[in-house]
Amino acid sequence: MSTTDRYIAHLHLHGRLTEDRYEEVLDLLAGITPKVAAIPPNAVQLDLTGALRYFDREPYEVLQLARLRIAALYGIDTSAGLGPNRMIAAMAAATAPPGRTVHVSSRPDAAAQWLRLRPVAALPGVGKATATTLARYGLHTIGQIADLPPATLQRILGAGPARALADRACGIDINPVTPHAHAERLTADHILERDCLDPRQHHAAVLALAEQIGIRLRDDHRITSALTLTVRYADRSHSTRSRRLPEPTAHSPALAATALGMLNSLGLQRARVRAYALRAEQLDDEDTAYHQMLLDPADERARAAEAAADRARRRFGHDAVKPGTLANHPAHATTPDRP
Repeated sequence: MSTTDRYIAHLHLHGRLTEDRYEEVLDLLAGITPKVAAIPPNAVQLDLTGALRYFDREPYEVLQLARLRIAALYGIDTSAGLGPNRMIAAMAAATAPPGRTVHVSSRPDAAAQWLRLRPVAALPGVGKATATTLARYGLHTIGQIADLPPATLQRILGAGPARALADRACGIDINPVTPHAHAERLTADHILERDCLDPRQHHAAVLALAEQIGIRLRDDHRITSALTLTVRYADRSHSTRSRRLPEPTAHSPALAATALGMLNSLGLQRARVRAYALRAEQLDDEDTAYHQMLLDPADERARAAEAAADRARRRFGHDAVKPGTLANHPAHATTPDRP
């Protein structure tokens, strides 16, 4: 993979979606990449480029991870397109049947070759009137537009529309995936390979999610005032608990204490658990945070160690530093490929 390549995904969410459920899906995807653009009512675009190093996977694998999480946590089927820019990803998604992904390679000229035999009307911005005008000149496919001399296309459509159409016919789109606003919530989740009955594994999974939330909050220079824990069972039912934090924070031990308190309140015992999700809510900038002075040297040492670990992760990668209790726990790394 080239360091200059972009990897854009376009997801279609199938089935009826409430506004709240759509927002929950956006929050979930923000846990994979912060570059999430909503396309209401049932689509979303993701720039996966910056997420590849974090997950240590290929773009297609990260996209499948996102689709798996949406299906496992919300029961929503998806289809997707993956390409080197927003336009190609959206066009690829339009050709993907439910449950499938169409991947257009980021190799040079791959997008242009994929476009060649497609109808002109498939290009964004080409409406019925433009397609009819082009058809009168025998121009029916995108490849024919790409091969046409610029001056000829300008005589047909005019200079501005001709330049835009020629770029699209060659697969060119430089527009970035731009999030509409700072995320209101932040979600981390873990999907198990098989149903889990072990209370120790429940504890470790939620502890790992609290650590993930803390790292991401601190990386974004944000804090949270409340957490919500959702546990989904093998029969697709679920339990949810929400609690306010004693004070707004991004400190992992404080998040873990509240998250584990919610877990204990569920009294899972012999419940067959399939997935966990921890959501941080009521986010704010870290500059607005206050910290109750405890006059406790251990608390100050813990915060100093946490800051040092964050610096090491930013420099050497996500797995450079892990809490000892989570060294072998999969939720602290990545979600399994398949449940």
